[in-house]
Amino acid sequence: MPPAPTTLSFNTHRARSYVVRLPLFTRAVLATIILFWILGLQTWWDVRQWGALIPSEISFATLYRMNTFPFIHLNIFHVIMNMLALTPLLERFEAEYGTLTTLALFFGLMGASIWVFLLLGMEAIRTYKTNPYFVLGTHNIPTWTTPILVLFCVSALVPSASFLGHLSGLIVGYVCGFGYVKYLAPPEKILRWIEGKLNLLGRLPHYVSVDQKTYGRFGVLPSTSSPVPPAVGLVQAPLESTPRSKRDNEEVAGLEETGALERRRHDGATTGALRLRRDPRIMKLPPYMSLLFVIVGVVWLLLLPFDQYSRRTYISENALLPGQVHTYFSGSDQNVLRAYKHEVNALVGKSNVQINDKLESILKGIGLKTARQNFTYHAAGHAISGQNLYAILQAPRGDATEAIVLVAAWENAKHEVNRNGIPLALTLLRYFKRWSLWSKDIILVITPDSIAGPQAWVDAYHDAHNPSQVAGLPLKSGALQGAIAIDYAQETRYDSVHIVYDGVNGQLPNLDLINSVVHIARGQMGIGVALQEMWRHTDSYQDRLSTMLRGMLKQGLGLASGPHSSFMPYHVDAVTLQPFGSGWHDEMAMGRVIEGTFRSLNNLLEHLHQSFFFYLLMSRDRFVSIGTYLPSAMLVAASFTIMAIALWVKSGQPEKEDGKESDDKDVSTAVVERDLFLPLGVVILCQSLSIIPLYLFNHASETFLTPSFLFFTLLSTLLPHALSFYLTSARNTPATAQHYHLLKSFSLLLLGMFLSSLATLNFSLSLIIGLLASPLTFLCYPAKTALGRALSMGLLHVLSPTTAVLLVGLAATQSGGLGGVLLEAAKAWHVSGTWTSLVVWCVWWPAWIVGGVVVLGRVGERKVKTL
Repeated sequence: MPPAPTTLSFNTHRARSYVVRLPLFTRAVLATIILFWILGLQTWWDVRQWGALIPSEISFATLYRMNTFPFIHLNIFHVIMNMLALTPLLERFEAEYGTLTTLALFFGLMGASIWVFLLLGMEAIRTYKTNPYFVLGTHNIPTWTTPILVLFCVSALVPSASFLGHLSGLIVGYVCGFGYVKYLAPPEKILRWIEGKLNLLGRLPHYVSVDQKTYGRFGVLPSTSSPVPPAVGLVQAPLESTPRSKRDNEEVAGLEETGALERRRHDGATTGALRLRRDPRIMKLPPYMSLLFVIVGVVWLLLLPFDQYSRRTYISENALLPGQVHTYFSGSDQNVLRAYKHEVNALVGKSNVQINDKLESILKGIGLKTARQNFTYHAAGHAISGQNLYAILQAPRGDATEAIVLVAAWENAKHEVNRNGIPLALTLLRYFKRWSLWSKDIILVITPDSIAGPQAWVDAYHDAHNPSQVAGLPLKSGALQGAIAIDYAQETRYDSVHIVYDGVNGQLPNLDLINSVVHIARGQMGIGVALQEMWRHTDSYQDRLSTMLRGMLKQGLGLASGPHSSFMPYHVDAVTLQPFGSGWHDEMAMGRVIEGTFRSLNNLLEHLHQSFFFYLLMSRDRFVSIGTYLPSAMLVAASFTIMAIALWVKSGQPEKEDGKESDDKDVSTAVVERDLFLPLGVVILCQSLSIIPLYLFNHASETFLTPSFLFFTLLSTLLPHALSFYLTSARNTPATAQHYHLLKSFSLLLLGMFLSSLATLNFSLSLIIGLLASPLTFLCYPAKTALGRALSMGLLHVLSPTTAVLLVGLAATQSGGLGGVLLEAAKAWHVSGTWTSLVVWCVWWPAWIVGGVVVLGRVGERKVKTL
């Protein structure tokens, strides 16, 4: 028998030949499987429901399901695995029995059973007749049991697979293999008559004839050294083999006796590997592979909103019991709320200290311990200062080891006075003090703003503050288990609650906290819930995609979106609740939502940990976890690494001489010494220069932010030209093609490494930077003409970091334009510790500079040392 194919014996010519020679029915089946999967992507027609094999749906009008169900698959992975398993088996069956026989047997009378296991069963019986056993240790195991082992492995690895369906297909395959159902095969004479009348062999490409002597449309018989046993099954086909001469048989016998045949086979496999390595077309594949990875990554992301790739939300922590208790916040508490609201309205326009004096007297009147904290941050010439006020309600059933935080900022992120949030927080704390069920302390924090105040308080609570800027806390409780922030500036009644959950640097709270709030608000209180400012969500694909992309954009920017964001770096799960819309719900309904959430958090025996911390929400009840969406960013990051490896390999090959390529044999065997000093020096220089914009835009005063950015944009535009001029003209020996290959290889390798690592921490930022920097993957060689250099540099300038910041500044007109964006970025760097600017200037910008240097470069000639 011919030797089994090995990895070393694989080459592109044989793979292409195999695909090109696939017979007609096999091609049609594969094309149909792909077509049904593509049709399943749309939402207006449920292809699965139409073509799946559902016993209750089988009738005379739906008998087509007996033939369509093998083409229906769950997802793209199911499609790929079935195609890989089915192709070699079905191709072999059709090549042996003919296209018409295969068509008649797989459609119609027998239906289309589980084809893969049916064909595996037939092949197992055939193998059993020629090789009954294989040895495992000291045991002889029948070869016909191999498909059974495969059946159990598939059932264990893929629990959703139909075990009974696969078993039925395997049994039918065994029966066919023993030849007990030969009568089901159509008569050969009729098939020959149909072929002759319709001239199928001449009209249809890749058609396999019933006449085995012609071996279908290929017109040749496969030669073999030993006769192949006749096929046992549905059709008894005569087989022929090309006889060997006496001299050939003697030579083979001699080789087998001396062991030379095995060595020759190994030499042939090694030759195939060397031939594959020498093939110059291999070096043309990486750009296409990188482009394919980027396209697949984007398509992967766009598929996530579909039901097949997302999941419904659920509560993982059973101890939360959301909505299982009756809330009592109503009645006389509404009168107290109105009184507090009157007191708060009288404080509007007064200083932070005067406001805290009045609120502290109210909290002390309730009987709570209070304390204050001063803080001052400096950013872009601004002094962000204020005074926090907080009070602690000690749990009657606790020992001050755990606490829950209620945050109410005097001004929200839009600089609106929290007119209803502050009174509601005071009323809730007064109401909570009357209950003896609390096992955790409750801390009320009132801050002058929504960003700096909460950040200063949380930093000081965990002793991670800078004493020169933030004062310590004189009063503390136990470990923080969760936090709820109230942003209730609206003075009219509402119909829904907006949940803000984005944290600093893309961090997210435990999904159980969001699910608990949604369950309490919708299920218990009948209040609508919205996410990512999608005020009216219809649960359509467009709305799901918009919600996901909005969340990714906020996660990628990494800015604090409310008082809750400051708690995320310390693994304290927190959200901000914002009422919106016009309806009949009032402050008391919001109070009951917060009461129910606090009652659920009070039930916890340990920190929230069972649900997801990495996810993308499509709506209030659908999400995708990190295992589903992470490959999208990883594929984009891998595109840079692929090109980096390809350029490294190319740098070790001889360069062109006198306008001609080196001989293929010389390219594969010659090793060129790499000059690493110059490329490494340029890459290190660009990485070092990235400290300048990082420091400049985070420490310059507000008046100099915009002018300094415009001046830096001009310098950033000229820097690639200056470095390129130095490499081509200013040096005694101009940079060679090898230098540019190594320069780009090191830059792309660093970029791919940074982005793949960042994807596990901030998926959205990694994907956004990766897509914006993707042209750097394809502009890897110096342009040959002036027009090419101009067009390439134009594309790089359009997708440069400075252009991206300018576009964000133009879009953020309400935030003060470009100056406002730079000011907010500086504040986020100093107050919240946002690292978005670090990624932009120290990861993306150096790679962009190197890309410009390579595009503008001109290859010089240099003698290289060949080893």
